[in-house]
Amino acid sequence: MVYKRETLHRSVFDPFSSDFWAPFGFSSNEVSTFASAQVDWKETLEAHVFKADLPGLRKEEVKVEVEDERVLQISGERSVEKEDKNNKWHHVERGRGKFLRRFRLLEHAKIDQVKASMENGVLTVTEPTPKR
Repeated sequence: MVYKRETLHRSVFDPFSSDFWAPFGFSSNEVSTFASAQVDWKETLEAHVFKADLPGLRKEEVKVEVEDERVLQISGERSVEKEDKNNKWHHVERGRGKFLRRFRLLEHAKIDQVKASMENGVLTVTEPTPKR
C-alpha cells in the first residue's frame, strides 16, 4: 500500500505555498467535500504517526505514496452508489468522490521505512523517527 514515486512537481519547495496544498492531479470539479479527509499527525519517541478516518473505504481504495521530495501523499476515492431508477433519495449527506492529502516529511525522514495499515476505516501511516 506504500509506494515511492518520482514526482513531476519539482517546484514544490515551500510547505506553506498555496500551490503545495492544492490537489494535484484532480480538477476542482472532481474533488468533493470528502477531499478534506481529516488527518492527525503526532510524533512519538519511536515514530511519526499519521491517522486518517476513512470510514467505508477498503484498503484497496486508498493509495499511500512517498514522493522523492519527502512528501507523503494519501489519496483515494469513495465511489458513488449505483443509481437505481426505482429508488427515491430523501436525503444524502455521506461524502463521496476523490480525496488527496499531502504532508512534507522532515529532512531526515526514513522514507524507505514508511509503513501503512488500515483497520476499521482508520488508516495509520508510520515513519520511524531518526535516532538523535
